[in-house]
Order: sequence, then C-alpha cells, then structure tokens
Amino acid sequence: MDAILELRVVDGPLAVACWVLAVAGALYLLWAVLAPRPRWRGLAFLAGAAVLAPAITLLVHWILVDVASVFPEDLPSEVLLDVGIGVFGILLAVLCMVRLGRARRRWGRRIAAVGSALAVVLLAGQQINAYFGLNLTVGDLTGSSLSRIAPLEPALERGGATAVPLSGWRPPGDLPSTGELRKVQIPNPASGFAARDAYVYFPPAYSAAVRPELPVLVLMAGQPGGPADWLSGGQLRGRMDRFAREHDGVAPVVVVVDPIGNPSANTLCMDTKLGKAETYLVQDVAPWIKEHLSVSTDPARWAAGGFSFGATCSVQLLAKHPELFGSALGFAAEKEPALAKERSKTIDTAFDGDTAAFEAQLPAHFFAQGGHEGQFLFLAAGTRDPDFIAQAHVIADQARGGGTEVHEEIVQGEGHSWEMIAKAMPVGLEMLAGRWGFP
Repeated sequence: MDAILELRVVDGPLAVACWVLAVAGALYLLWAVLAPRPRWRGLAFLAGAAVLAPAITLLVHWILVDVASVFPEDLPSEVLLDVGIGVFGILLAVLCMVRLGRARRRWGRRIAAVGSALAVVLLAGQQINAYFGLNLTVGDLTGSSLSRIAPLEPALERGGATAVPLSGWRPPGDLPSTGELRKVQIPNPASGFAARDAYVYFPPAYSAAVRPELPVLVLMAGQPGGPADWLSGGQLRGRMDRFAREHDGVAPVVVVVDPIGNPSANTLCMDTKLGKAETYLVQDVAPWIKEHLSVSTDPARWAAGGFSFGATCSVQLLAKHPELFGSALGFAAEKEPALAKERSKTIDTAFDGDTAAFEAQLPAHFFAQGGHEGQFLFLAAGTRDPDFIAQAHVIADQARGGGTEVHEEIVQGEGHSWEMIAKAMPVGLEMLAGRWGFP
C-alpha cells in the first residue's frame, strides 16, 4: 500500500498512462464524430467544437474572476489551455452522441465516448496539477499522507526538555537524521477565528536532550488552499530535513498556520467583517508558539513566509508587526491583498467602501512610516509569472523605502507554482540562516 501511495502523479508511469489514455480517447472521439456520413457534417461539428471550447473556457474564466471574484487574479494561460482541452473532450463526446442518434445497438459506443471524454478530462486535470505542483503523489491526492501525522504530544512542548540559547548549544553525536512533523489545533481566545489544524515541523536539533532555542518560521498557504499544501506541494518535511543536514541538525521550528479558514474564503489576512485573521496570527498563534514550544522569543529570529495569499500575508506581518517578525519570505506576493481584480470590490466588501481605512492597513502605509531598519524581506517570483514579478518590484521599493533589506529572486522557467518555491526557498532559507547565525 505504501508503494502505491508514494507513486508520483505529476510525472512517471501514472503521468504517461494519463497521456496514453487521453490520446487514445481523443482519437476515438474524432473517429466517432467524423466516421458517420455525411462526412461534411462531422467536419462542421468538429470545427464548431474547436471554436466553442476556448469560448466556453474564457467565458467561465471571466465569470469566476471578473464577476464572481472567486480568484483575485487571472489564471495562468497554461492552466486555461488545459481547461480548454478538457472542455474540448467533453464537447467531442456530446457530438459523438448526436452523431450516434437513438439507435439501441450503439450503447457500447456511447459508453466508449463517455470514457474517452473522461480520459481527456483526466489528462487536463493532471496537467493543471502538474503546473501548480500541489499534489505530487497518490497519497497527497487521497489525503492519506495527512492522516498519518500524529497530534502534538507534551514531550515536544516547551516543558518536555531543557532549552538553552542557540549560541551556546552544541550538537550531540546521536541526533536523528530527520525531523518530526505534528498537527495541532491552535486555540483562538482572542480572535474567535475558525482556523483549520496547524502543522509543526521540529528539526533534528529539537530532539536533543538539551534543546537549542530555535528560530521560528510561520508559513501560510495560498488561496484557495490550506496549511496541508505546504506538506504536499511545498514538500516541507523533506526540504527542511535537507536544510537541517547542512547545518548540524539545526533549522527553524516551522509552524504552518491557517489565516483563511476554508479553501474558498479570503480574509485578506486582516481584521475585517470577513474575520479576525490578523488578530488570530498576532494574538493567538504567536503567543501560543512562545508558550508551548522551545523557541527564541527574539523577533529578529522570527520570520513569516508564504505562497501567493500567504506571501502577501507575510509581507503584511513584517510591515505591521516588527515587534513579532524580523524577516519574511514572500513567494509570489501581491502588492496589496485583494478579493477581486477591481480594487473597489475589495474595499466595498471588506471595508464598506472606506478607501482610507483599507489603505491604512496596507504594507505600503507602514513601510512609508520608516523605522524598519534591521528587517529582511526575501521576494521570489517565476519568469513565467510576469505580473507577480512586477508586483514584487513594487513591494521591494516600498520596503526599501522603510529601511528594510530586500532580496529579489527571479526563478527562471517557472510560473505561479510550488516548483518555483522549490527552487527559490533554499536560497531564502540560507539567507535567513546567515542572519540567524546557524552553524
């Protein structure tokens, strides 16, 4: 069973199988549409489907982004192409049914048409997943990987072992080669925010009889999404284990938290009528970490980080709460939080149309006040994501204006995906390691 759960779905044999099935299905659908006479009618149907598929795709995209504001940004062109392929497969199946008519003896062909369309749709879904790099294995898709994560036990909390400052700690010879991953429901007495389970990564150094007081990295996922995305697409445990092996078992304690609430929500990472997400992070999450985990309480050793929505949130925390966070890792951050492409929709929905109230909560406002010397901001975006590169430049200029040290990392050949993070995050972590004085 473990071998099946570890099978990769973004490449390898399963990806090849998706391609083979889809190509076979598409060929069957084309034959089924073109074979019956008159042939000209089949060609006309096929031409109509070729025009209608992209039209439907763009219409649905317009409704989701510009009308319903399900997404605050346009979807990548690669994703729209894959969606269009899936729509084209469905249209071919419909045309096949039309060409077959009502003949009773053609149920086998109808079933084959439906199966072929499903194969094309499956490939489209596989390609979209591969672009974002979210679910890498069968276990990620089924959720079984998450079910194996144990709840946080008292032995891993602050009272479970003696802790000393990192500068005075020396690694023992019996450290494990890998860290531990646990889940926990962080209480919300200050905010009342209904967050999903958080996940905590403890590096090998945390397992020592005498622990070092380690730095903290608070991570947040994109929207739509949730904390588990950092475990699947972000490959958090493996990535942090590799980082720790390069630093004598030392790495930050990573707490992946949920300022969203559910996959379809968007709280702007602020306190609005949409929820008290900022209060949850600042007055619930941060105090809980300090009280329950053996970590440093020095804000210079605390960093926020995230992808997309989470990256935007990390910049907000750095700008607004220097008393908590000295650094931030922003992977594809927006220059300001948004519910829709039109700024007015965000302001109307979350701030009852009060533009001044909205702008008073933006990172630009806090960076403009100055006094951010000593802070560090790492911004990353892929070359196939030009809009977010442009937004990173805006954020960088604002942060530098406030005194923050900024590094911009442009990742070649990558888009708005977890693969971009896979290439950029080691760079950001090493920069943090230098600031934190890691071995």
